[in-house]
Amino acid sequence: MVNRIHPTAVIGEGVELGDDNVIGPFTVIVGPTRVGDGNWIGPHVTIGTPGEDRGREHPAAWEAAPSGDPDHDGHGVVIGSRNRIREYVSVHQGTWRTTTIGDGGYFLRGSHIAHDCLVEDAVTVASNVITGGHCHIWSGANLGMGAILHQRVVIGPGAMVGMSSAVRKEVGAFTIAVGNPARVTGVNTVGLSRRGLDEATIEALGPWLKGKAGLPEDGLADRLPGDLSTLVKAWDARPRE
Repeated sequence: MVNRIHPTAVIGEGVELGDDNVIGPFTVIVGPTRVGDGNWIGPHVTIGTPGEDRGREHPAAWEAAPSGDPDHDGHGVVIGSRNRIREYVSVHQGTWRTTTIGDGGYFLRGSHIAHDCLVEDAVTVASNVITGGHCHIWSGANLGMGAILHQRVVIGPGAMVGMSSAVRKEVGAFTIAVGNPARVTGVNTVGLSRRGLDEATIEALGPWLKGKAGLPEDGLADRLPGDLSTLVKAWDARPRE
């Protein structure tokens, strides 16, 4: 299906669009940027402008094609498919790697994805959430209204961050973090139950989720539903600083 682009939207050279995207009034998308299929991008959204770094070039990419030099243009933005990106959302160019958004995310009004962030699939980013640069938000995470992420923060899969929280360090998989500074207050049992886990399985995973023990050695991770098993194993194998 063809893309539906409002006549007031600005789509710069160096932007690659898939199919069946909706792009609203006064939205600006500049390259290098690649957008997948079936995204709903509302009015006044800004995608692909320079990362907020005093020392970097700030080209007027809505006027001219990218030069091909990532130190000048930025290292790109890639957005997957089936995302809903609401009014006044901004997504900035990478400064050393591609700023990336996966599939099926919901980005509420006025949220900001900073340079070099990696945002995986099915993430919910509520209104006025601000990420610092270089953050990694794993699949299924939910960031509450007005939450702020310090640079290089990692949010684990299925984690929930409470509204107005200030996150300065890693938030573990399927945990709940609230406050300033944000602290983990428990396990996201609702999120796990919605993925098909019963109380006994959630309890067995509890020590691992709280960072107090490794994964159970009875092969529990292999018996989890397929997508959840993959996430749990990937999180367990992630590099630690």
